[in-house]
Amino acid sequence: MTGPAATTAPRPTGTGTGPGAAHRPAPWVRTRLRATPLAALLTAVLALGTVFLATAFPRVLDRAADHGLRDFLRDRGTVATSVYASATRSGGAKSLDDAAALLAAHVGPTLAVAPGGLVYGARSGRTRSLTNPGLARPERVDPEMGLLYVQGLREHTTLAEGRWPDAPRSGGPVPIVLVREAATTLGIHLGDVLTTPDVLQEDRAPKAEVVGILDAADRADPYWAELSCPLQACLDFTKGKQPEAFWRFTGLVDGSALDAIQTWQTGAQDFWRIPVDVDRLRADQLSRTDRELASYLTGHTANELVKATDRVGLQITSPLPGVLEKATARQQATAPLAAIGPAGLAGVGLVVLGLAAALSGDRRAAELRLLQARGGSRGGVVGRLLGEGVVTVLLPAALAGLLALWLLPSPRWGGAVLAGAAVALFSLLALPLRAARLWSRSRAGSGRRRLAGELAVLAVTVAAVAEVRRRGVAPAGADIDPLLVAAPLLLALTGGLLLARLQPLLLGVFARIATGRPGAIGFLGLARAARGGAEGARPSVLPLIALLLAVTTAGFGSTVLGAVDTERAHAARLTVGGDASVVVPIGVPVSEAFGEAAAELPGVRASARVWADTEVFVLDGNGSTRIFAVVADPVAYAEISRSLGRGAFDAAALSGGTGGADAPVPALVSTALARKLGPGDTRRLRLPNGGELLTRTAGVVDGTPALQGDDRLFVVLPAGPAVALAPELGRANLWLATGPVDQDRLRSLVRERIASVERATTYPVAAGEGNDGLPLGYSVRTSSALRAELAADPLQSAAARLFWTAVLGAGALALLAVLLTLVRAAPERTALLARLRTMGLRPRQGLILILIETLPQTLVAAVGGGLVAVAAVALLGPAFDLSILVGADIAPGLRIDLPPVLLPTVGLAVLVSAGVVAEALIAGRRQIATELRAGDQR
Repeated sequence: MTGPAATTAPRPTGTGTGPGAAHRPAPWVRTRLRATPLAALLTAVLALGTVFLATAFPRVLDRAADHGLRDFLRDRGTVATSVYASATRSGGAKSLDDAAALLAAHVGPTLAVAPGGLVYGARSGRTRSLTNPGLARPERVDPEMGLLYVQGLREHTTLAEGRWPDAPRSGGPVPIVLVREAATTLGIHLGDVLTTPDVLQEDRAPKAEVVGILDAADRADPYWAELSCPLQACLDFTKGKQPEAFWRFTGLVDGSALDAIQTWQTGAQDFWRIPVDVDRLRADQLSRTDRELASYLTGHTANELVKATDRVGLQITSPLPGVLEKATARQQATAPLAAIGPAGLAGVGLVVLGLAAALSGDRRAAELRLLQARGGSRGGVVGRLLGEGVVTVLLPAALAGLLALWLLPSPRWGGAVLAGAAVALFSLLALPLRAARLWSRSRAGSGRRRLAGELAVLAVTVAAVAEVRRRGVAPAGADIDPLLVAAPLLLALTGGLLLARLQPLLLGVFARIATGRPGAIGFLGLARAARGGAEGARPSVLPLIALLLAVTTAGFGSTVLGAVDTERAHAARLTVGGDASVVVPIGVPVSEAFGEAAAELPGVRASARVWADTEVFVLDGNGSTRIFAVVADPVAYAEISRSLGRGAFDAAALSGGTGGADAPVPALVSTALARKLGPGDTRRLRLPNGGELLTRTAGVVDGTPALQGDDRLFVVLPAGPAVALAPELGRANLWLATGPVDQDRLRSLVRERIASVERATTYPVAAGEGNDGLPLGYSVRTSSALRAELAADPLQSAAARLFWTAVLGAGALALLAVLLTLVRAAPERTALLARLRTMGLRPRQGLILILIETLPQTLVAAVGGGLVAVAAVALLGPAFDLSILVGADIAPGLRIDLPPVLLPTVGLAVLVSAGVVAEALIAGRRQIATELRAGDQR
């Protein structure tokens, strides 16, 4: 049986354009981006900015660490950053060249040799006295000369007179050349034969002939460092109770005269100085560098070099390990300060990204529910949202990452790429994950889950704070203490969650108070702020947390920076002994005329001439105790002590003591000395000249301005009675003052009143050999100059700049968080204002209502952030030791100081409040007018 023929409907080919053609839906991503171009653009800009910051800050940290390390090593100079090798003198100049090549080749991969910096040669072990009668003798002591051969001499000097040295003739004097300054100081001329004494055979005593006079091409060239006075004669002193001055200098010989160096004096040595190229060192490779250096000095590499150079007595030393240890300590000390700001910025950035995703989800909630109602699957919708994110997030994120890597070159890229990728991934997944929750069945008990989460955050915060207080800032050897960096942020997060709980209650109280006042604007604005703006909504926690993170980070970090500046200023004053000090050499007194002239300098508030010496002994039945003695005018010295905060005392305690030679002189003794000597008020002192002085204990102090450090053995005597019994105590060798003294004017006064008329002029002293042009032994210091010197730390300066940059970025992102919230709530608020306008609300009242509704959260967050910052200082402060940052030993701990917390708190509050006011003024009027024209369609 056959049925009717089956009919088959034709399938559309999909290529036609007529009515029968298949319907092809528009691409999702293109349609969505065209529908909301402004939202897509803002999302792309936010992803671009946050990913750029996330990628850039690790690079900035790495670059700052490298630059800080290199600047620190450059400041130490070539001497501190070189490796030194020495061996017993043997072989010729070719042997020195071969050994230098071997030593430089084995330095290591991270310890490169500075280009053109290798210096080597041979030198006599000790100097020999010169007996020529016409040589300069400051105190009738013969000058002494050593011999030196240094490779590359002709490239670093020019021949001014005579000829270059060559090999000595058999039995003849050694040909040498001298630098002009040394020859002038000693009174040596071209052609002079310098003779030396020999107690055994005078005719065989070594001699040297000056065949040339040289001029140094660059006296500051590191080539001349550590070469034992080759450029000028150095003033030295004999040993003993009465040291006498004499000149010491070096004669330069040719490489063919190495045997003459051997016979000049016993102990001749070959030497090599290998300067390390500090521009090749990296902060992240300090531990590896230290291991390579240890192997080069005393390890496997050192043993290989002994065999390769065939120098059994080869000794390799370097001050570089100690310098690298200090550099590592500085890096560890500044790492938390450098990381706190970026960590706060990262926290605020994540909050802003989460807030943007939440607002986007709220804006598209109706669309997503419609897709769900029409059968859309979770995977399909999430996939389409991810497709949108590829265009609006991933492409800008990739561009931002590449831009950060290109603009901030650094040999390390892993951390920067990881941070940028993490932020990009968070930005990409935030909205799809929020949309996926629509397909999850809502469960009851969200309030309990929120409370459990908040309690978990509180528990983690308490544990972090307790651990930081227990073990200190960081374990030994750590670069960045993640717990210390996270603790302020956890405190801010906990404070934000607490304020989110309290804010509706507080604003509700103020709203009830406003009900008793005329007008409904205040009540309505506060009531809406307590409810979160929209009807039945709950205040958003994310903007509050963003503001708290920004304010807390700024307040806590600025407190640390302020404490460093304060402690540095105090440490500088303690080191100087006031605000200014003048120290003179032994035997040169600080005259009374100078003291009077110095007291008249602008800025001097109090000054005192002081006699201070360490060669004083306290005599008792058990022997003698060496102490530090200070003799000064009690009134002026008491004022300096009080101003300095060290060893303050009442000047009346040192009055009296002029009753005669047998009457004891009143004295202040240190706490340590009183503890050491035990009971008894009367003590006898033995002075440096052998005389004795009877003293009576008039008080006990824990320190004194003329002596650094506490717990030292010292006595303070009044100048009047002490000088009357022992006149030598009146030859003051120290001047102290308080007040803003100009260092240059004080130095000029010292040069005019002391250095030009005292012992320094009895023999020539090279300018610049002492302190800034003063003769050797003179020192002029001010606390302001020392403070500036301590603050001239490039690593710390970079950390401070990075911190404030991060604070500004966090403030900008916090402002963005607030503005995003305002923009999201703007349609509902505009509708309400439009309705109120129809009921007679004036435009000014509408703006006031907007401000009353939006400003409380900003002000509450600013005040709360300031309080959290103070709490962070109180809780985490005892764990801080700022000694390395300050540059001097200070007591550990941070003190609560309101100005460093108040200034950034007020600044961020003003910034965000200004943004809120601007949004209300600019957007409020336009949106209300638009709403009134269009009518209320809600």
